[in-house]
Amino acid sequence: MAQVFLRRFFSFRRMFCTQRTSPLTMCEQEDGIRRIILNNPRKRNALSLAMLSSLQENLLSGVDDSDLRVIIISAQGPVFSSGHDLKELTSACGRDHHTTVFRVCSEVMTLIQDLPVPVIAMVNGVATAAGCQLVASCDIAVATERSSFATPGVNVGLFCSTPAVAIGRSVPRKVAMEMLLTGRALTAQEALLHGLVSAVVREERLEEETLAIARRICESSRPVVALGKAVFQRQMVQSRDAAYVTATTAMVDNLELRDGQEGIQAFLEKRRPLWSNSTEKVHD
Repeated sequence: MAQVFLRRFFSFRRMFCTQRTSPLTMCEQEDGIRRIILNNPRKRNALSLAMLSSLQENLLSGVDDSDLRVIIISAQGPVFSSGHDLKELTSACGRDHHTTVFRVCSEVMTLIQDLPVPVIAMVNGVATAAGCQLVASCDIAVATERSSFATPGVNVGLFCSTPAVAIGRSVPRKVAMEMLLTGRALTAQEALLHGLVSAVVREERLEEETLAIARRICESSRPVVALGKAVFQRQMVQSRDAAYVTATTAMVDNLELRDGQEGIQAFLEKRRPLWSNSTEKVHD
């Protein structure tokens, strides 16, 4: 399957990332779908500072271009990501370096949620610590049956405090605490049960199922999706009443978009909508 995937990957017709892609990640885009692949399987795709910086670059490059509709993050090898490179966390590296590592990691995780396009994790293997955090930070996660998810930092004396931010917002609190306090891994099915992933599929169907979701997103209006994603993230951290105020305003704003009115008109006329993918408002 990996060879088939690579052949398809390199058959993409054009590179969209504006800067040279680091060998730590591969980045290609076609038909509105950007695919970012963690590409350091010998180091278990550890989220070293260099890997995080490369991922950040790939996420940001050309993000405002209307051609970009969805991002898929996947990985080479049997490990999606083992989390931080522990060699960068020894005392010899110093507090300033440690601070930089966790700051950049937090920037990447929040960037994924703040981007105007959905981000999908395509997981086929182990995701631990910050690797699990990466999965939890994505908008959608599709995993194979062989995948597993854990925060084992407590076992090496480094509690997974930053992964807990994303994981604690994805799974029930007591499930998160058990993961954090024991380091026990969740199976793919357990991850699905508790909401850490969106779907579990057979390994041979992972790419097909993930691309099907991505292509479905591409059928919708980009500004409508962007508005919806931003509002969802905002209201999730608000009280119920404040969330309804935020969402109500968003619905009205949505109706002012040209694509908001086009979608309703197309439905009434029983035709497919013709999206402008423009942020213009009907009264502009």
